[in-house]
Amino acid sequence: MPQVPFTIVDFNNFWSPSGGGVRRYHLQKMAFYEQLPKVQPEKKILSVFVMPDSRTFTEVRGEGLVIEHVQAFRFPGNWEYRFLWKQSKIRPILKKYKPQVIEVGSPYLLPTAIRRAARKECPQAALLSFWHADFPVTYVGRPVANKFGSLLGRIAEKVAFWYARQEFKKFDGIQVSCKEVMSRLDKNGLPPSSWIPLGCDIQMFSPTKRDENLIKDFKGGNPERLTIFFPHRFCEEKGIELLLGAYQELTEQLGQEPEIILAGTGPYLPQVKEACQKHPHIRYVGFIQSIEEMAHHYASVDLGLALSGWETFGLSILESMASGNAQIGASTGAAYEHVTESGAGIVLQERTPHALAKAIVELYRSDMQTMKQKARAYAERFSWNDCFTRQLELYQKISQDKRNQ
Repeated sequence: MPQVPFTIVDFNNFWSPSGGGVRRYHLQKMAFYEQLPKVQPEKKILSVFVMPDSRTFTEVRGEGLVIEHVQAFRFPGNWEYRFLWKQSKIRPILKKYKPQVIEVGSPYLLPTAIRRAARKECPQAALLSFWHADFPVTYVGRPVANKFGSLLGRIAEKVAFWYARQEFKKFDGIQVSCKEVMSRLDKNGLPPSSWIPLGCDIQMFSPTKRDENLIKDFKGGNPERLTIFFPHRFCEEKGIELLLGAYQELTEQLGQEPEIILAGTGPYLPQVKEACQKHPHIRYVGFIQSIEEMAHHYASVDLGLALSGWETFGLSILESMASGNAQIGASTGAAYEHVTESGAGIVLQERTPHALAKAIVELYRSDMQTMKQKARAYAERFSWNDCFTRQLELYQKISQDKRNQ
């Protein structure tokens, strides 16, 4: 009789075909489990990723990986996110696989929907979340505080954490990649948290990906020109308004226009295009699909910017560091942790264009070679294999604990 595999089912409404860190997490996780039977054939592990999609079908990628594409509601407008919450879509998946572990990666309605479905179809399954977005702070408390004042911001944040407690009640644990966020979840009474640092493909993202043709293009005939690659969502959270606001002062302090290469999209795209028209050395390259192309861009500039103070890990930060880039980092969150623990950059003490321009110039005029070496050495401490090996051990432990209750 064939051995029944230890089965993990992933649900995440944060998945998007053109998404950033969440998409990268799931792609790397799928790659890990697709290869696992070849690397460790004695382990009978099956990972099932439930992908919100335009139609429903099953994609078998091997003994260790299945992708269940499930037709789901698509948000109107330019968003590529699809929202899965109906029991009629969720329960057939759980009935089919009877998983030992269910991971839920988004906090809006989905955790409650999964909990109810699991109670019917696989009550033995351990329920885990991955805290990909620190939404009570990032999407609720901070915007309210910015618009209506700090008191209302704190109240809104407390309400959001209350909501999170309702969504994740009876969950067996929450995975977190940032120690500061982990402490905040524990303080606000969420289920027990476990530190699962994400990884980085240090072969793909490497100083060896340096492209001399790109460098020549970016420098624009001036080898002393500062070059910065900004492949982040164009929104206030990621710091695009800080960067655009700092450009004039940065130019004055350096004595020449730096080259800013902007990739991606977001609500500030009109401002980005306006800046490109105004300044010949601000360029917009659109959305970069190829990981190889991203690696070449990272490795062919002088430094990186990690301006979001609300990152729960900051995959793009680590990829930039693996490529040999020192960072200007925000004073909170994962950006602060990466910069301070690596010693490869400067923490932005004030979130103002003036402070950013000053920090960039200070970093650029520092011992950049040493900073770049520290950035690379720090990134080498993280790998996707370590991440998912640690995570699998957590899955198995929590599943065993649940069976022993």
